[in-house]
Parts: sequence; C-alpha cells; structure tokens
Amino acid sequence: EVQLVESGGALVQPGGSLRLSCAGSGFTFSTRDMSWVRQPPGKGLEWVSAISADGGRAYYADSVKGRFTASRDNAKNTLYLQMNSLKPEDTAIYYCAADPEARLRGQGTQVTVSS
Repeated sequence: EVQLVESGGALVQPGGSLRLSCAGSGFTFSTRDMSWVRQPPGKGLEWVSAISADGGRAYYADSVKGRFTASRDNAKNTLYLQMNSLKPEDTAIYYCAADPEARLRGQGTQVTVSS
C-alpha cells in the first residue's frame, strides 16, 4: 500500500522560506516520478511541481518557477520542496503525489503565508 506523509508546513511571513518533506513507503520510491500539488482555500487541486525518479529533471508551474525547488533523496525515500520568497497566494494545503493524477497522495501539510 502506497503511503505518503507530508510535513514541514507552518505559518510564515511573506518573503519567508519553508522546506516541505514527504516520506514515501509501500512502493519502490526510487523508480517513481513524484509531484507536489496544492489546494488553496476554497479552490481545487493545483499542480505545483514534478520531479523525475532519479531527480535529474524537475518541472514547475509558472506561479512558482524561480521560487520553489523540488528535490529528492532516494536513499531516504523522501521528497522535498524548498519554497522561497513565499507570497500570500501560496497559502494552501500541500500534498505530495505518487501518480500523475494525484490520486495517490498523503494527508497534506498546511502552509499559511501571512503577516
């Protein structure tokens, strides 16, 4: 059974930084492309980033490009999202996902950007 556990969310001021983590188990993490998606308050899921299985390629939504960086440590079965220059519009529940449709995702971690 695929299990994903996100952590690292917090309340942060605009311009601040956070690093989210996602621990995966129940599947061969090192062979799976992974994604980050988010759900802003009152809105649907929105794709944020994807990273290849070996970590060599990463892709970003235009809204986060240049501010967010996805990475992974396959030895630790862990995915990361470094978020810099955070804006209020980045406020959302952030999920990691193990499939392109984001059906296989964890419980999420809350990120709130507010002064």
